[in-house]
Amino acid sequence: MARILITSALPYINGVKHLGNLAGSMLPADVFARFKRAEGHEVLYICATDEHGTPAELAAAAAGQDVLTYCQEQHRIQHDIGRAFGLSWDWFGRSSSPQNHELTQHLANVLEDNGLIEERVDHMVYSVDDRRFLPDRYVEGTCPHCGFRPARGDQCDNCGRLLDPTDLIEPYSTVSGSTNIEVRETRHLYLLQTKLEEKLRKWLDSKTDFPSLARAIANKHLDEGLIDRGITRDLAWGIPVTRNGLPRPGFEDKVFYVWFDAPIEYIAATREWADAGEGRDWRSWWRTDEGASDVRYVQVMGKDNVAFHTVSFPATILGSQEPWKLVDMLKAFNWLNWYGGKFSTSSKRGVFMDAALELLPPDPWRWYLTANAPEGSDTAFTWEQFQSAVNRDLADVFGNFVNRILKFTESKFEGHVPAGGEAGEIETRLYAAVDEKLAALTASLDAMEMRKAAQELRGLWVLGNEYLQEAAPWTAIKTDQDRAAVIVRTALNLVALFARVSAPFIPFTAEKVAEGIGDAYPGAWPSADARTELARLEAGRAVHAPEVLIRKIEDEQVAEWAARFGGAEG
Repeated sequence: MARILITSALPYINGVKHLGNLAGSMLPADVFARFKRAEGHEVLYICATDEHGTPAELAAAAAGQDVLTYCQEQHRIQHDIGRAFGLSWDWFGRSSSPQNHELTQHLANVLEDNGLIEERVDHMVYSVDDRRFLPDRYVEGTCPHCGFRPARGDQCDNCGRLLDPTDLIEPYSTVSGSTNIEVRETRHLYLLQTKLEEKLRKWLDSKTDFPSLARAIANKHLDEGLIDRGITRDLAWGIPVTRNGLPRPGFEDKVFYVWFDAPIEYIAATREWADAGEGRDWRSWWRTDEGASDVRYVQVMGKDNVAFHTVSFPATILGSQEPWKLVDMLKAFNWLNWYGGKFSTSSKRGVFMDAALELLPPDPWRWYLTANAPEGSDTAFTWEQFQSAVNRDLADVFGNFVNRILKFTESKFEGHVPAGGEAGEIETRLYAAVDEKLAALTASLDAMEMRKAAQELRGLWVLGNEYLQEAAPWTAIKTDQDRAAVIVRTALNLVALFARVSAPFIPFTAEKVAEGIGDAYPGAWPSADARTELARLEAGRAVHAPEVLIRKIEDEQVAEWAARFGGAEG
């Protein structure tokens, strides 16, 4: 049994997340966590809300709340929606927690002790009309490298280059749109990433498990040349800047930069988890001198987060010279777009997680977003593709097989697993096909290749339908009761198998199926021996057909949703 630590990128606090956020971080992390738990491993899946920075302040002001109250309320909302989607976090913490305050301040002090932090007189953008310094993301303008507009003050979404706000051409405030901005002097702390380049390259070169997307982004930033990174900001909301436990002189009105403290929250949230329960030890998950050396640490995130997780956060950890656990496998996703454009709260483009659950239960969404995960490239959500995936995969293939055989068992075998008969040639061929698909599904999930894993799972479901068509129990029962019993028993074992392997993807539906055949839920991941797996259910066990597992999406619903949320012309 392995110990596996999983973290997904922290969702920002300012409002309910859209389906793209779900598809590119939290959902694939959840599928992987459920799979590894089913295999019998000790899994700790950690996530949290990212609560600091200007966006939280502005969102709170817009809501007429103080920022602490706003963050408390939004954390609860995001937690509840995530749980409704079946996200099986072991802990969903908060970056504003006392644990993160303590750990962030500790690491900053250690880095300074190691000669990796220095004070600098900085020149930052100040909005005269807004009467405030503008953090990176609240300055936009033209990228000096590729000419893209609007580029943000921390990164250009077009060419991917990391930026400082003062790099931008024709900058403006995104708070008010004002171009009445100027550069003023202010003092800030800088993490001297340039001193860590050799260590970072050596570490990255050792990460052979990083998929190509994550590796390419990381190498791009290293090859372009590291820059020393400011880790404080002129803000009121955030983690106070201290030195050896006391307020740092001259920094009383500053806080640590959100991108410095947010990744540290992975560790701090684990401490929150430990503090909330008896006998939990967070240090054995994160300190290699206290047991974490045998932990496999997996991070999941969208591509826009990769630079910070392969450069800035590792620089913090490596620079501390403390025995913290570093990531072993970083799974990065491209973007899920909305009909070729971006999801947008202000323009009401796209479906957000709360609205999605008003339309349908979570499993259709989970299936579509996993089966169409934006791995090799950006992908676009369309209502037509969503309808097709739900109707063809879940309703016609999976749901149809489960309901057909369970209803047939109810009508012809009084709702019990039948006894009698011996497996024949058709079953032998089925065992071989299931063995092959199971191995491919397991390998795809191990590699976190989500689209491929969904394809392999659908292939298993197809095998069930093909077996029923070829074996034809409705014909066999007319002349050979034992032969019909073999077919039905084998098909019911397929149902049991499908419930177990489908649970990471569609957990609520899988639970209904498991209940219908009297199986434990969640079940253990099956062995590689289909002959054994398709003989698990004992004769005489009571089974029953559940209610309709997946309802088809009608054309009228698609038209209604497209009008409400936007579509090709939205």
